[in-house]
Amino acid sequence: MSLTGGSSRQRSPLMSAILPAASADDIAERLVQAMLGWAEINAVYLGDRLGWYRSLRADGPATADELAARTQTSPRYAREWLEQQAITGILSADDETNAARRRYTLPAGAAETLTDEHSLAFAGPLARLAAAAGTQLPALLEAYRTGGGVSWQQLGEDARESQAALNRPWFDRLPEAFAGVERVDAVLRRPGARAADVGMGGGWSSIALAQGYPDLRVDGFDVDAPSVATARENAEAAGVADRVRFHLADAGSLERAGTFDAVFAFECVHDMSQPVDVLRAMRRAVTDDGIVIVMDEAVGEHFGGPGGEFDPLMYAFSLFVCLPDGMSDQPSAATGTVMRPGILRGYARDAGFADVTTLPIEGFSFFRFYDLLLRG
Repeated sequence: MSLTGGSSRQRSPLMSAILPAASADDIAERLVQAMLGWAEINAVYLGDRLGWYRSLRADGPATADELAARTQTSPRYAREWLEQQAITGILSADDETNAARRRYTLPAGAAETLTDEHSLAFAGPLARLAAAAGTQLPALLEAYRTGGGVSWQQLGEDARESQAALNRPWFDRLPEAFAGVERVDAVLRRPGARAADVGMGGGWSSIALAQGYPDLRVDGFDVDAPSVATARENAEAAGVADRVRFHLADAGSLERAGTFDAVFAFECVHDMSQPVDVLRAMRRAVTDDGIVIVMDEAVGEHFGGPGGEFDPLMYAFSLFVCLPDGMSDQPSAATGTVMRPGILRGYARDAGFADVTTLPIEGFSFFRFYDLLLRG
């Protein structure tokens, strides 16, 4: 499966992974392959955080000594990493038999996937999310025993940066996606229109909306202070800080900020401990002729049903990040990443919405867009 998503409903390798193994040998082989996957994702983390991929892309092929000198890292560790990356097919190496003279190249496809923050294939930040969860395994064990949680703050910078970086290429395309939905596009093009972006994280969704709709003013709300600070920096760098404001505040602050023509929640409702309260605040903050849109994971309608090819990866996120974060603040709805449409529909109706429909936006990564109807 690629990060580009798609609408195919055929059974994928991820879907088949949930089928019972035929034998002990099958299970053992699966664990060996999982170990290789663990090593690969952690090796990608090293290459990302140490700047090795970026150096190979920007400065060209290098020996271990050259790469270490460029990035101020250890030559011996650089050599081991370069050899592993070549053996696993991410890098290519020349025919030199002398390890000290062997030069390594980052091919174009790998360079795009691992370093191009604007590409829809940008997947390198997945390693940061895995690393963030890995450092919190003792806390996760305790949470699993007691019913507690591990907060976004505990997961830290790696998780925060990973989510923002993975979503950015898709958020950049939000105006293009909304341009194809007449009802949404018309609201965002209203003279003097205002939009609220609940749980905006790094702010890329708010920034993209402002860039795509030059008359639109956007207010973003998030409870994570480092994310708000980063979002403000991003808006300033993007040249939209005059129309985009970010607030360190929860959804209860929406009403105090006035009314909005459009209220959005991009990939965050499933993380919320009290989603009904947040959706109710969104309902109260929107104008009578406005729109409320929730973008969340495109999981199957039912356990194992159509659409299930996305579910195994979503459960992976849920086990180690989203469910523990949602349960870190009690009382909690304990939704988890796999928020099936019926669950969101129940939350929305409890919050005062008439119903929930799906916007006709297909192939938008792993995401589905829900239109929360104000009236029946």
